[in-house]
Amino acid sequence: MSTSRKYLIAGNWKMNLNASEGADLASQVVSMFGHQTEVSVCVCPAFTALEAVSNAVNESNIRLGAQNMHFESSGAYTGEVSAEMLRHLYCNFVILGHSERRQYFGEDEVIVNKKTKAALAANLKPIVCIGETLEEREAGRVNEVIKTQAEGALAGISAEQAENLVIAYEPVWAIGTGKTATPEMAEEVHAEIRCLLASLFGEETAEKVRILYGGSMKPGNAAELLAQKNIDGGLIGGASLKANDFAGIVEAAIKLSK
Repeated sequence: MSTSRKYLIAGNWKMNLNASEGADLASQVVSMFGHQTEVSVCVCPAFTALEAVSNAVNESNIRLGAQNMHFESSGAYTGEVSAEMLRHLYCNFVILGHSERRQYFGEDEVIVNKKTKAALAANLKPIVCIGETLEEREAGRVNEVIKTQAEGALAGISAEQAENLVIAYEPVWAIGTGKTATPEMAEEVHAEIRCLLASLFGEETAEKVRILYGGSMKPGNAAELLAQKNIDGGLIGGASLKANDFAGIVEAAIKLSK
């Protein structure tokens, strides 16, 4: 990894943990990593737990993220949450365009692009997710899919704004399946994403953008994945729900940072 990019380990808790459980887990993460500075650590609870987790990570170096948001600032959007509402709870990050949002809620590049622009305008750092399905990988369409998703999601964003972006590569076939891309396979796609960012925003900006791996990273494979040149951290699903598993990944990143 480039020394100019600090590893980011972000836990996506998905639809798990109530406010009390979330605060407990966040407190454990704070006790382990709340005052280290080598690696950026972020937890992304469900909306209902955001305030409790925000209080738990307050006055620590652990950052707070949300799992989604609407692109409008307010209005008649029942069940939705705006960027400003997230900022009010001291969110730093927001996950956008996750494969589950695309699969179950029909989100496409147009929607992800609107959300990304709204997040950046509200001083939130979007973690923009892109990645291919097993069918697309087997058809040899990985680069084509990545290009379409990245260009669509990032349309109309300036190089200056792009410096506040995080990209998460999530091979959809490796999420929650126990399958993982080999470090070499993951690095190949991360390098391709870096080239895409350079074509969109210039090489200098592309070198500043963190690209996370989001395909079942766990303590057992974290060090090998994080050692790759263009893998700048992880968007962690299942392993982020257990403090010790999450700790194993953060510790691997800290060791590689030294």
